[in-house]
Amino acid sequence: MSKRFGLLGEKLGHSFSPQIHALLADYEYRLIEIAPREVESFLRNGDFDGLNVTIPYKKTVLPLCAALSGEAARIGSVNTIIKRNDGSLYGDNTDYYGFSYMLGKSGAGVSGKKALVLGSGGAAATVRAVLGDAGAGEVVTISRGGPDNYENIGKNADARIIVNATPVGMYPENGASPVRMDIFRECESVLDVVYNPARTELMLQAQELGVPCVGGLSMLAAQAKRACELFTGGVIADEVIERIERIIGNEMINIALIGMPGCGKTSVGRRIAEITGREFFDIDELITNKAGKSIERVFADDGEAVFRDMESDILGDISKKQACVIATGGGIVKKPANRRLLRQNSITVFIDRKLSELPSDGRPLSLSQGVDKLYAERLPLYLQWSDYKISSGGGVEQTARAVLETIGI
Repeated sequence: MSKRFGLLGEKLGHSFSPQIHALLADYEYRLIEIAPREVESFLRNGDFDGLNVTIPYKKTVLPLCAALSGEAARIGSVNTIIKRNDGSLYGDNTDYYGFSYMLGKSGAGVSGKKALVLGSGGAAATVRAVLGDAGAGEVVTISRGGPDNYENIGKNADARIIVNATPVGMYPENGASPVRMDIFRECESVLDVVYNPARTELMLQAQELGVPCVGGLSMLAAQAKRACELFTGGVIADEVIERIERIIGNEMINIALIGMPGCGKTSVGRRIAEITGREFFDIDELITNKAGKSIERVFADDGEAVFRDMESDILGDISKKQACVIATGGGIVKKPANRRLLRQNSITVFIDRKLSELPSDGRPLSLSQGVDKLYAERLPLYLQWSDYKISSGGGVEQTARAVLETIGI
């Protein structure tokens, strides 16, 4: 009979674990969402051979394990459980391996340096243990209460390493950050264990300040690799972790198209969605549906400011999604906040088309201001916002293929 494994948690709609374990081995792996009151009963009577454990149960399961690994006992947190032949449970902490891998990949040198760990749960305990073993200097835990908290965090503004070990900023609460990065003038590296979205608000703030940062996908893949070894009794090369990161990252990332009205974003985006099997969203089309009238009528009846607010609201919802293609309106770059919305989960591609080929019919600003003027105003923003630039002169199919080849999907 095949082995049965899974991920135990309270809310798991965001999890990539089934896809990751499918890349590691051929066994059943399912998501197991249960309420806190059901945890003990499930662990004692549930039908499983092994489990990963996530928020908020990493400490809850600890006393239900008959034996613990050295790391799990030392840290006081379990994220992997093996059901032994006699039915008793063995608890391990593969997050230790996962965060160690993430820290090494980040290139952050922590020896002798002050580190802030945001959070006081199971993930934070693991992070503190890894940082301590790596030779970090002072390791300060920031929690909602206690001597070091978010209200007096300024006294720790000299921290050089910051690790977010809380779920703040995790999907669907995108855009939230546990701290403001601009107070940490000496910070050298930010690590966020959250992996959905790909770039959390904390990471986006760090990037704006030029501080190197890394998200939690590498930790997730590494701890899953170690858990798979425990599940199967085999050994898996570390090189597999990078392969998983690349595959999952490419599968989950959005492809967002920006550019002038009439440059072909919608038709190219639809074709990319067809080729890749991704869901397609056209922001202008969604605005039309929401307003119950054409873009021209929205501009005429309500004004550009109302249109831009609607555009941002819809983009905010769509950009939380993953594995989709987004065709934006030509003026999406007029609101700086929209760039942050796109960057959390998207590769952004500027579709450039010759001025002489850009139409103006049905496009209010192109008609009122002139295509030449709009292009001159927006070109610097398109270039600044985009990860890649693709010329659309070769037609829809050629442009769509060029986008995919360029971004490596």
